[in-house]
Amino acid sequence: MNVLVIGYVWPEPNSSAAGSRMMQLLTCFHQQAWQVTFASPAQQTEHMADLTKLDISTENIVLNDASFDTFIADKRPDIVVFDRFMMEEQFGWRVEKYSPDSLRVLNTEDLHSLRQARHQALKQKRPFKTDDLYTEHGIREIAAIHRCDLTLMISEMETKLLIDEFHLPETHVFHLPFMLPEPEPLESLPTFEVRQHFISIGNFRHAPNWDAVLHLKSDIWPSIRQRLPKAELHIYGAYPPPKATQLHNPKEGFLVKGWAEDAQAVMQNARLCLAPLRFGAGIKGKLVEAMQTGTPSITTTIGAESMHGELPWNGVISDDTATFINAAVSLYKDKDSWQWMQKNGHAILMARYQAKEWQTKLINRLILQNSLKDTLRKKHFLGLMLRHHTLKSTQYMSQWIELKNSDKGKP
Repeated sequence: MNVLVIGYVWPEPNSSAAGSRMMQLLTCFHQQAWQVTFASPAQQTEHMADLTKLDISTENIVLNDASFDTFIADKRPDIVVFDRFMMEEQFGWRVEKYSPDSLRVLNTEDLHSLRQARHQALKQKRPFKTDDLYTEHGIREIAAIHRCDLTLMISEMETKLLIDEFHLPETHVFHLPFMLPEPEPLESLPTFEVRQHFISIGNFRHAPNWDAVLHLKSDIWPSIRQRLPKAELHIYGAYPPPKATQLHNPKEGFLVKGWAEDAQAVMQNARLCLAPLRFGAGIKGKLVEAMQTGTPSITTTIGAESMHGELPWNGVISDDTATFINAAVSLYKDKDSWQWMQKNGHAILMARYQAKEWQTKLINRLILQNSLKDTLRKKHFLGLMLRHHTLKSTQYMSQWIELKNSDKGKP
């Protein structure tokens, strides 16, 4: 297979769960000996992965520019993976026009519209309801999903939401969680006694993470610190803005550490992970890393959503601030309970995130989907309509912007 991945950004596996997820997909394709090209209109960064190690070629592409038409027509990939729906909006019509036989796959990371709708409900101090998804942003995202031949969903709940609420055929959606190596034996990890302090980690550019930091600072950490005066909370995350570093306060034990060169290394030195996420979507890379490093976590219903199925959590789940605080203090001091929660995390990893199992499922599904794409496209009439009407409007808008940009260079 010849695969083209159109990235919203260049993958940064040490900066975000989205970056890790993308590297898992690319590694899967590489292990299959497929020919892979990663292209993006984004600027390259100092933290981006070196894709040459996976024999993946890279291309810089331009938004609203006919140069992509020649690029895709020459390459004619078997599969095009759009990384997030915005890339499908930008390049989907060009792929359909100049490489119509390519299987169009959307990698969502999470449902952006769900995350935004939950954020809006939190701001308005009310419960989230499904009607909150019916916004311009939500309609754009769902339309992009319907236009694709297959959508990869990292969350079981969101997979069901697409089928039940937005009438996506089950033939066009595939639940694909993180694909992880077999976890290290718990005996090989740092023990309860040698670990100390709490950790919270997450990219500061991701709104749920920043909200969680503020929630910790004002509502949670002062009470924990009062009851555990020698404990510290270490806040890690890529791209900390000045407003985050200004929260650093050694006297309060609230330490904003910023970028972590090795997230798993700092995670496994902590005794507990705190993730008081009040909105969001998808599944949480930080909580998977906590399980991998044998670090129990205290989180919320949204934090643990779609991550553990019917298995017991590797810590405590609570949306009540007082309960959250009590659980953090109690588990920090209770070795027996801590070790029990650690085992829960190991069991979740073994049961739900094994790379060998999911890589095989993904490859088989892509091969099957490619062989049936013409039949499935005809059966999904809503997708046909959206590609006909929406892609035409997207095409005309893009060509108008391209023409406008070319006029700027004229005397």
